[in-house]
Amino acid sequence: MPDSTAPNSSVASVLSPPDSAENRRRRRWRMLKDRMATYGVALGGLSVILAIVLIFFYLLYVVLPLFSAAEVERSAEYALPGDGGPSLLLAMEEQAEIGFRLSTAGRAIFFNLTDGKPINEVTLELPPGAEISSFVAGEPGPARFALGLSDGSALIARHAYKVTYPNDQRLITPVLEYPLGEEPLEIDDDGEALTHIAFQDGEEEATVVAETADGRLLLTLFAKEESFSDDVPELEREQVLLSFAGQQDETAAIVQLLLDKEQRNLYVIRADGSLIHWDVSDKAEPHQMQKLNLVDAGLQVTYVQFLTGDVSLLVGDSSGRVVQWFEVRDERGNKTLTPIREFTEQSFAISGLASEFARKGFIAADTSGQIAIYHSTAQRLLLEQSVSDAAISGLAIAPRANAFLAEDTNGRLSFWRVHNEHPEISWSSLWGKVWYESYEKPVYAWQSSSASDDFEPKLSITPLVYGTIKAAFYAMLLAVPLAIFGAIYTAYFMAPKMRQIVKPSIETMEALPTVILGFLAGLWLAPLLEAHLPGIFSLLIVVPLGVLVFAFAWQQLPARFRHRIPEGWDAALLLPVVLILGAASFGMSETLEATFFSGDMRAWLHDELGVGFDQRNALVVGLAMGFAVIPTIFSITEDAVFSVPKHLSFGSLALGATPWQTLIRVVILTASPGIFSAVMIGMGRAVGETMIVLMATGNTPVMDFSIFEGMRTLSANIAVEMPEAEVDSTHYRVLFLAALVLFSFTFVFNTLAEIVRQRLRVKYSSL
Repeated sequence: MPDSTAPNSSVASVLSPPDSAENRRRRRWRMLKDRMATYGVALGGLSVILAIVLIFFYLLYVVLPLFSAAEVERSAEYALPGDGGPSLLLAMEEQAEIGFRLSTAGRAIFFNLTDGKPINEVTLELPPGAEISSFVAGEPGPARFALGLSDGSALIARHAYKVTYPNDQRLITPVLEYPLGEEPLEIDDDGEALTHIAFQDGEEEATVVAETADGRLLLTLFAKEESFSDDVPELEREQVLLSFAGQQDETAAIVQLLLDKEQRNLYVIRADGSLIHWDVSDKAEPHQMQKLNLVDAGLQVTYVQFLTGDVSLLVGDSSGRVVQWFEVRDERGNKTLTPIREFTEQSFAISGLASEFARKGFIAADTSGQIAIYHSTAQRLLLEQSVSDAAISGLAIAPRANAFLAEDTNGRLSFWRVHNEHPEISWSSLWGKVWYESYEKPVYAWQSSSASDDFEPKLSITPLVYGTIKAAFYAMLLAVPLAIFGAIYTAYFMAPKMRQIVKPSIETMEALPTVILGFLAGLWLAPLLEAHLPGIFSLLIVVPLGVLVFAFAWQQLPARFRHRIPEGWDAALLLPVVLILGAASFGMSETLEATFFSGDMRAWLHDELGVGFDQRNALVVGLAMGFAVIPTIFSITEDAVFSVPKHLSFGSLALGATPWQTLIRVVILTASPGIFSAVMIGMGRAVGETMIVLMATGNTPVMDFSIFEGMRTLSANIAVEMPEAEVDSTHYRVLFLAALVLFSFTFVFNTLAEIVRQRLRVKYSSL
């Protein structure tokens, strides 16, 4: 007889008692793994949070110096080096180690800036009996200056600094040079003293404008011809007499002459505060352009200086105000000098102005011994500092804007170090409209580089934020309805076997690199849309209407035909319909264009609607980036809808609701937190997308919401310009500011989205 207890014996031999040593060991090991998993997940979450916080603080660390104030420190103070009286000109070499002073007696003194000890003194060789009767400094970079003499001639010189490295030690040797020759240039044939003078020297010609003691205003052109004997060019002289319109009514004396570096514009400032603008681009026939008053009644013009680039005039007056003027085209198309900005922080008469060499900043000194550092475009006061107890009579700023010299009426000279790295940044320059030189009106602009040495960077972030929102809007406009409606149909109505094909296929689209999408959008899609523009818009009408007509016709068929298609496979019938309608829309594109748009829809848009058209525009970005975003939104939405408990749907149907009523009032409401999350994640993907917008748009930072215009986004701008940005420069830090804005925007947006999602979950969890 078989042993009936054998099976039980084998089971008993396999199963150990609950309190056996083996089971206790397994339980301890399982609990250890649970704790390790718990701590690992917690550590991973905390690490993610820590990484995000560190990224935020690093961005903040790079950005904060943009908004720091200027700082100055007195480095030295001493009596005027050398002799010869007060200074006509103060200057420094690039390293801010050697200073230069030209005295009223015609002595050029080079001195050590740290202690004021003279290094070299040169007496200018003037003609016998001639004295200095006027003086003007040319463009600061070439360091040229002109002396008007009492015999009607002008002497042109420049201070230069030769750098050598004997024994690997840097040695700066200051010299005085005469670029047009050591002999003075003949200006007035009658030998009258030159009481006021303006001068500029170019590659092919030099121009001198001078007022003589008897009141004549002479414009003298010196055309340069190459000399094979020495480095000094041969000069060919031409001269014209400038006659003022209505000169018989002019009684105010000339106090200053200014000639821009292009030798095109001459400004004559008179003692009554009036300015007369001459166009001297044609030296043979100069003509008077404009006459205006620089100051209000009761005020006096105390100092006029070109801003870097010689486009703007800085006008200081007796009230302590500094006004920036530059030419603006009026309604008639004429350029007129216009006051653009005022700087009213100082209360005493302006006694000196010094412009930075490479930026639109300047220093203003007044009669109280105080200086103020401004930036014109940012319209920003950076610093006010008292540098002397007496009025400031002379100013010089270092080529790198890291130091300045101030001379007072007591004959004292003070040398100051300056820390002012990012003066061009202010709230208005980053986010507001800015009136840039030669622009007709204030604009939002981003233009960080140019081929011109005196170019002013335009670093407004507003066009980039605008472009980011624009690109995301058009992408979401396409992606959201297609992805959500497709996901709802797939999860709720589609047959399971068809869903197993459709869902993985759409999710596979997400694996396609965005650089490929951008490449296709820029090189294939953009030309295609341009060539078939009417077809694209007809597609938006023909396909939806065609689908509705096909659906209506399908419902009218007898039931025996309709029931041959299994339930949930109906959508497969639409594939050929959509393809045929799409091909038909593109096929009739040329006919529509010839019939309704005179054969050229682009020209029709421009002529009839005033809408411009760029080949790489928001429409291309919307289609390409929408294609990239659709899989993300679709997948999350489909999972949310499919995860709604079946008993809710069955209960609604059992109570008599139709499938559509169940979908709208039960399924979608229950899945709404997941659907909202899908939209927000898709939005984040669209906002942060780089390669598609980089390759499929013209990367033009314009403020135009038109679907036919391009844009530049924050992420694309960072990708394009960061490799070329100088580390720690203003441009570099503003790019980090753009990254911080993008980071903050995404963080705030996702935080608000999570709050909304949680409220939706709580609200509809009781269904």
